[in-house]
Amino acid sequence: MAIEYLGLSSINGPLVVLEGLQDASYDEIVEMTVNGSQKKMGRIIEINKDKAIIQVFEGTEGMALRNTHTRLTGHPMEIPVSVDMLGRTFNGIGQPIDGLGEISSDIRLDVNGKPLNPITREYPRNYICTGISSIDGLTTLIRGQKLPIFSGNGLPHDQLAAQIVQQASLGEDSHEEFGIIFAAMGVKYDVADFFRRTFEESGVSDHVAMFINLANDPVVERLITPKVALTAAEYLAFEKGMHILVILTDMTSFAEAMREVSSSKGEIPSRKGFPGYLYSELAALYERAGIVAGRPGSVTQIPILTMPNDDITHPIPDLTGYITEGQIVLDRELHSQSIYPPVSVLPSLSRLMKDGIGKGYTREDHQDVANQLFSCYAKVGDAKALASVIGEDELSPIDKMYLNFGKEFERHFVGQDPHDNRTIIKTLDIGWKLLGMLPREELDRIDTKLLDQYYKPSPVTEEGLLKEE
Repeated sequence: MAIEYLGLSSINGPLVVLEGLQDASYDEIVEMTVNGSQKKMGRIIEINKDKAIIQVFEGTEGMALRNTHTRLTGHPMEIPVSVDMLGRTFNGIGQPIDGLGEISSDIRLDVNGKPLNPITREYPRNYICTGISSIDGLTTLIRGQKLPIFSGNGLPHDQLAAQIVQQASLGEDSHEEFGIIFAAMGVKYDVADFFRRTFEESGVSDHVAMFINLANDPVVERLITPKVALTAAEYLAFEKGMHILVILTDMTSFAEAMREVSSSKGEIPSRKGFPGYLYSELAALYERAGIVAGRPGSVTQIPILTMPNDDITHPIPDLTGYITEGQIVLDRELHSQSIYPPVSVLPSLSRLMKDGIGKGYTREDHQDVANQLFSCYAKVGDAKALASVIGEDELSPIDKMYLNFGKEFERHFVGQDPHDNRTIIKTLDIGWKLLGMLPREELDRIDTKLLDQYYKPSPVTEEGLLKEE
């Protein structure tokens, strides 16, 4: 028989304290009735003897110490899961908000997930094509990888996320099932509407499940949103054999919500006011990506976070970098030059890229072309630094070639139209065309056989720029 507790001991922001509890457990869901009619849901986040601290998802507005009845449910937060979730839109705690009714399913899963046995993990192989050259060519996304995007306020990470959702695929030759889970935390209404409208107009919404937590939604809901999204992803991947790409934006909102709740609990803050368990909370989310032995699907993550003041040493990007396998960094200077997407090539990397590209995956020249483009673009930086000291006119002919290469590289390879969905073959061909601006002897990172097969000098103008076709 369920026991109902009358009244509360205290209320502090999104948290309430209830005393006299029996047989309560950590992470247990409670149902709260306010004034005999209003229903709210909460989660036990701390227990001390018979006292419990409860997070209230819908916020504590209207709640008082004497007008609230609380009932323990005896289980953690669970959501119904089904393949029918694709094509649907949910709020931050997994409730449908698209007017199409509830998800009908007998299967309910704990949103906290189950830890994966490291021994059962398989090494990520094969790639996911995003249609974006700077990602596919130089920081390739591998199935089962977690590859974050480090952005900043005002940079077009929302547009980039929408483009990835529209264009992502398993490649032209794959017949495997593919789906996308898109979770937005703390976004404004117009941003949420932009995502929803973009997916519908592009015709991809039928294989996308959206979880939207708006900026005016309760802050506690923000902590649950990524867990709900990843629970749906794990079911579709490991039970239904699909390859699932999960996009989480913005992890900074998630971390700031955690800081706010931690402050309400009176916990001692760590760096920048964030709780000391920020690392373990982020790891608990990011480590839910991967491939499990004996299961046909995979979960791949692209967390997006905005770096406060563009500071890559801030705790959120800093800790994210420790946990994930690389990063894609957006650059404000490139954005100011109207280059989209403004991916900063040199600090970006994908640590698993080498094992999911090349012959049998993309093309045999992929790794060499990527290495050579990185090397040449690094020399562009050296030429720019020298030009700032002695002037561009005093540079040697080869340094001037590198400067021109850098301009064309940013314009044609990094930069592309938001609706330009490039195949990996087209991306590599653009790379060879750019390398053709330089003398063959400068290309020291490419195998001679590949040079014989693919290299040919590119026609350039008198200014040293590529001639328009």
